Order: sequence, then structure tokens, then C-alpha cells
Amino acid sequence: MMRTALKLVLAIGTVVVLVIGGFTAYIAWSFANASISTVGEVEFARPLAIPPLAKSTVDAAGVRTFDLAMQAGATDLGRGEPTPTWGFNGAFLGPTLRATRGEQVKVNITNGIDETSTVHWHGMHLPAGMDGGPHQPIAPGANWSPQWTIDQPAASLWYHPHPHGETAKHVYRGLAGMFILDDANEVALPKTYGVDDFPIMVQDKAFDGSKLDDRAGLFQSTGILGDTVLVNGTPGPFLDVTSERVRLRVVNGSNARVYRFHFDDNRPYAVVASDGGLLPAPVETNELLLSPGERAEIVVDVRPGERTVLQSTPPTGDSNRFTGASDRLDILELRGAQTLTASPVVPATLAPAPDLADDTVGATRNVSLGGSNTNFGKMDLERVDIVSTLDTTETWNVTNADGQVHNFHIHDVQFQVIRYAGGPPPAVLAGWKDTILIPQGETVELRMRFTDFADASSPYMFHCHLLRHEDQGLMGQFVVARPGEKVGAIDVPDHDGDDHAAAEVSTGHAH
Repeated sequence: MMRTALKLVLAIGTVVVLVIGGFTAYIAWSFANASISTVGEVEFARPLAIPPLAKSTVDAAGVRTFDLAMQAGATDLGRGEPTPTWGFNGAFLGPTLRATRGEQVKVNITNGIDETSTVHWHGMHLPAGMDGGPHQPIAPGANWSPQWTIDQPAASLWYHPHPHGETAKHVYRGLAGMFILDDANEVALPKTYGVDDFPIMVQDKAFDGSKLDDRAGLFQSTGILGDTVLVNGTPGPFLDVTSERVRLRVVNGSNARVYRFHFDDNRPYAVVASDGGLLPAPVETNELLLSPGERAEIVVDVRPGERTVLQSTPPTGDSNRFTGASDRLDILELRGAQTLTASPVVPATLAPAPDLADDTVGATRNVSLGGSNTNFGKMDLERVDIVSTLDTTETWNVTNADGQVHNFHIHDVQFQVIRYAGGPPPAVLAGWKDTILIPQGETVELRMRFTDFADASSPYMFHCHLLRHEDQGLMGQFVVARPGEKVGAIDVPDHDGDDHAAAEVSTGHAH
């Protein structure tokens, strides 16, 4: 009996040693393979796909109407056989919507996939009921037709799904596109779409054979970090440049990756716009940091016959390999034609600077991001965390409270960055923003004004735009109310996209 027990103990011990050894080996393998470098490895053999401008009609009332259909399909993503994907009006990604300030727009959306989804207009100032967040679900086979008036400066926005708990999957599979806003008073910059003015949606993907692999690694708390970078859905893309200067409207459409964009020859370029539109003045730099959801417009000088590669170098001071902090990526090759057409010189002054620094502040909010929740708790569709008052300016102090990568996005409004990580904001953050990267352990001071739209029963969102974090609960809700107005009951959609009866609402901290 004793011998049998001893054998059992030895067997259990052996299994434990093997398990620990195997797990240790897995950790070592994971660490060794966590860093990605594709510099010099990408064959730039495919012309960059340029999303078509979405067709629209204008009725007698002046309403410009677009049609978008979510659909499943298959796309050549360079894997030898087509990859199953989702897209708008096609198999992958979507067309570029374009409208001018002052226009009324309407978008007829049909859900042709087999899951409930939404369409959120990222960066758009519009009523909460038209925002396309988790409270405006579109069930399979259903339609949704939001309508609003464009009333904000010229900017490069984008649209993507925002279903509660499923945003990462829907965006990763390909449901995304750009929405460009024009303004009659815009300054002279390259602006002929597809000629000297290009959308550049950058997304990294991981693959399992020819299929998209949306499984984040065991230690990848940020979410999916792929070793293949697509630009407008094109692997290994090159862009033939035919003008002396080219305007690139760059969107970080990735789920989790932060990019530090630069060219392989370290050439300087002019950053002319951020999320909410043109900067006060162009900023000359040779690198630009963009986290998921952020946009920037850059103007690059190109010489006849030359080639240069847009790359990403390690994006932050973070040494964590599992956040992509040590990755080096080749992204897009620019090829100058032998003869280039003349381009306008970038103006020294671009747009009025944000003007909220001297406003009377009606409320100060403290928002903390950490783990899978804010300081208000994990996201709850029935809870309103902040009640803002119409025509009031507020200060939001937003803190990255843990050791993870976090950024911050707020719906409806653009904000002015007052303080960034304890100091004045850098010049590239001097314009209007709606999404911002927050260094670990640091706080950013943001100022925003809530105008035009008040609906105490229909919430907007604020959240980390690393989509896995958002889906896990790192998101909150706010409403804009008229002075003295109480928060109404919030309609909470069920999983099939139909509304439940209005729920009794609890409110979070108001200060």
C-alpha cells in the first residue's frame, strides 16, 4: 500500500513538473515570438486600393442620401485563397462617404450579415439617437436610416460598428469606412480624391491559414496584434504619386495596435489635421503617434522617380513586447512618377485654434481607466454615468490608472487638450480631438462644450478605443440634458436588436 502511494505521489509530481515545465516553455516561446518585425520583408507588389466615393442622391428638400449594406463575402488578402470577410457594399471595408458642412445627410443601412450590428459615425457631432452606438442596433435583415445636419469643420472621420460586447469582432472582419467632411472655406491643400488626396486606413491582421485569426494571445491584454498590415484592405501596397505633394488621410483602424508613423529615409512631413479637422498651423515632423481610432492628415513632399516606405517604429516607451511596443512594420511604399504635377505650398495658417481654454467651466469630471472598467464601474447599458448640461463647457480629467495601453474616445463632441501628462500638449495635439492616447499612469486634461443636442433619455458613449477593452466593459455613458432636466428611462436593446421596455436608470457620479 505504501509503495502504491509512493508511486502515485511520484506520478503526480512528474505531471506537475511537466506541466510547470511546459508552461514555462510556453512563456519563453511566447516572449521570444512576441516582437514582430516586417521591415525589409514586405514585397510591395499591389497597387493601393482606393475606396470608391459612395454614390448619393439629393432630393427636393436638399437631403443627401447614401445607401450602405453590410454583407459577408471573401477577399484576396494575400493568403493564397480568399479570406472570409465582411464589408459595406462589398466584401471588405466600405466606400468613402463625403458631404459638405451645412448639408443634411441620410444613410439607409441594411444589415445583410447574420449578427446584430450597428453603425457609429466616429467623430461626428449629431443627436444621440443617430449616433449608432449600442442603443441603435440593427438586427439581421433590418434597416436603419439616421438623418442629421453636418455642422462641424472639414475633417476626416470614419464609420464602424459599435455593438455591445462585439465591436472588436465586427471591425476586425472588415466593417469600416471613411466619412470625409468638406467646408467651403477650407484652405488650399491637395484635395482631388484618388489623385493627390488619399484615404489611408491602416489595420493589422493575424491569420490562421487564409482565415482571419481574431484570438488574442494569452498575454496580449490589449487585444489582437497581427503581423500583416493592410492599407485600405491591400497587403503589401504601393501608391503611385503623380504630384509634388500628396495628402494622406491616415486612420488607425486597428483593434489594438499603436503606430509611430515615419518614413524609412526619415524625411519630414507636415501634419495638417487631427481628428476634428485642420490644425491651427502645420506641424513639421518625421514621426507621428496614432492609437486606435485616431486620425491625422499629413502632406508629404515627393521627388520624381523616388521611392520611400511608410513604416511604424516602436510606438511608446513601454518595454512590454505583448503590447506591440517593440514591433517594427513596413506599411506602404510611395513611388514618385518621373514627371510630377505642381502642388500648392502648404499654408502657414490652416484653421482657427480651439477656443475653450478661457471658457467658464460648468463641471469638472474625473474619469479613470483601468482593467476592464472605469471608475464608474463596468459598462452597464442601464446606467448613466455623467449628466452634462446643454450649452455648458466641462473639463474632463482622464487617467490611465493601470499598466496597460489605454486611449480615450468620446462621442458627439470634439475636445481641446489643455494639459497632457503634466505638461502643455504637443503641437500635433493643438487642434480638435475626439480620441487620445494616455500614457500609463498619466492624466490628460480635456475641455469640451456640449451644444445643439439634448436628450436626457438617449446616451452617448465614452470609452477606451482598444476594442477588446471596450467590449470587456471599459466604457461609460453620458447624456446631455437641458438645465434642470432629469434623466429619463433608457431603452435597452436586447440581443436581437429589439428594444426592451424602457429600463429604470441609475446614475453614476455627476462630478
